[in-house]
Amino acid sequence: MTHSALARKAAALDPRKFRDSAVTADGKPRAAVPFTGLRTLWINTGTLCNLTCEHCYIESSPTNDRLVYLTASEVGTYLDEIEARQWATEEIGFTGGEPFMNPDILEMLEDSLARGFRVLVLTNAMRPMLRHKQALNTLKDAFGPKLVIRVSLDHYGKALHDSERGKDTYEKTVEGLTWLGQSGFTLHVAGRTCWGEPVADMREGYRRLFHARGIPVDADDETTLILFPEMDATTDVPEITEGCWKTLGIEPSHIMCATSRMVAKRKGADAPVVLACTLIAYDSEFEMGKTLTEAARPVQLNHPHCARFCVLGGGACSKGA
Repeated sequence: MTHSALARKAAALDPRKFRDSAVTADGKPRAAVPFTGLRTLWINTGTLCNLTCEHCYIESSPTNDRLVYLTASEVGTYLDEIEARQWATEEIGFTGGEPFMNPDILEMLEDSLARGFRVLVLTNAMRPMLRHKQALNTLKDAFGPKLVIRVSLDHYGKALHDSERGKDTYEKTVEGLTWLGQSGFTLHVAGRTCWGEPVADMREGYRRLFHARGIPVDADDETTLILFPEMDATTDVPEITEGCWKTLGIEPSHIMCATSRMVAKRKGADAPVVLACTLIAYDSEFEMGKTLTEAARPVQLNHPHCARFCVLGGGACSKGA
């Protein structure tokens, strides 16, 4: 879906909402999420991708370079900062775009792994990844389960997956997924719930696929098979107030931005920035500074995705290993 199409859909939402970072449209104090410590640092390797998916939340495509390739040196600066601050960061996540299109991806993975972090890489497991088979095997042999590959397979069936990602993408992704499984990688899969199919039925469908292809993923495990809530920009959502935490029975410290940040570099910028969230890449309100130290502060939930995906949808981009 194009940026203009997303903008037209967003325009259908109540225009009074998500205007003020401090208060909601009806004047109530807006909820904020405290920073409780950096558990996961996300690296956006760039928005270029080999696919143009129908509902990509970050609008990745073969031509979208609004977020440009990060270099290994730039990423290393943030890893240095984590070590200097002695933060108990566990995980470095790599997302895009398609991370394996970034020329420095293998160097970034190796640097993160060598420093002792668990590394999570999000990929469609197609040609950009498969051209690195030998190098990936080397990393897997050296670091074992510290390297986790999460493959985006939107649905266990070809028709629905291809409707989102393009004709004949299903078999290519399953081919890469099968290679990863047979090669002994620690493997996760991410699907989507946008078709209204009961979650139990979806897990059963993935289970059949994994069994048929010899893919070692437990379809009942919510960590190894993540089914993400949908972020439909056409659906109006309530704003989250301070009082919502008690009403919903949710601890704000359990929301993703309490323990994660994302580094990205905008086209034409002289340096990367730290963003509050992996899902809100283009809104300058969610830029929190150029360093992780500057970004170690609360996040005001002033975006529809805050309600749609995280608070009401219960979503999180990382659920641990």
